[in-house]
Amino acid sequence: MGIKVPEALTASHIHYDGEAGRAWAAGLPALAERFLDEWDLRLDGGTRHGAVALVLPVVRADGTEAVLKLQPVGEETADESVALRAWAGEGSVLLRDADPETGTMLLERLDDRSLADVPDVMRALDVLTGLLRRLVTHPAPEGLRQLGDIARDMLGEVDDALGRLAREEDRYWLRWCASAVAELVSEPGDRLLHWDLHYENVLAADREPWLAIDPKPLAGDPGFELMPALWNRWEEVSGAGDVLRRFDLMVDGLGLDRQRAAGWTFGRVLQNCLWDVRAGDDELSEIQLAIASALRVRW
Repeated sequence: MGIKVPEALTASHIHYDGEAGRAWAAGLPALAERFLDEWDLRLDGGTRHGAVALVLPVVRADGTEAVLKLQPVGEETADESVALRAWAGEGSVLLRDADPETGTMLLERLDDRSLADVPDVMRALDVLTGLLRRLVTHPAPEGLRQLGDIARDMLGEVDDALGRLAREEDRYWLRWCASAVAELVSEPGDRLLHWDLHYENVLAADREPWLAIDPKPLAGDPGFELMPALWNRWEEVSGAGDVLRRFDLMVDGLGLDRQRAAGWTFGRVLQNCLWDVRAGDDELSEIQLAIASALRVRW
């Protein structure tokens, strides 16, 4: 039986890349067959997918369980194997093999259960923080995207974004976040960042209880890593105090300077809001504004 590409995955690629996305999705079965053959793999279950990647459970020639991850090479995916190779399984999923030209990777097989399934969000956050502490001990390999470049690009977008916002409150917070980034941009850091470490990107495993997956690698300050764990599982946040409890747990666990970490978290708020404005929104996300407002006492 041939490999079937889920309709939702094809739709996602069409949404983001139009006909090029449709063509890439149509070529997935042939790409999968190529690497099943080249890496001597046997299919071992049904396909899985996210918004970007097709994931196939496989068994290697030596009987080791693994997954074949197929995704297009783009700005957010091109360096994933570089980061995984640098971490070498220390807090992250193990990279077994990779083909940089196609973006295909062979990865250690993990459980489907994520930290999103842990009922106590603070316990889940403690686990996530422990993994993050291990990941950011590594210096970023040469050639990765640089936080300093991203921060300067963001600052260059602010004036245009201000003109697109309908509410004065939104303009105020965009200026506030931009001013924090402007103070930090000259010292962006050099650690290997995951950039997207939220609860669903930490999966249960046999080798360790929990491991990080799906990095969007970046060279920068660890303070830029905190935002995903602040706004994910937002339905469990009852107010500013809960935001601060999450923030303080991560800052203390990572041994970060509290004010600097708050500043780079404002940078993530700025980044998320600029993305929204670029997509056509004329009002900022209430979640992003709530986080910025809560963290003002830490800046």
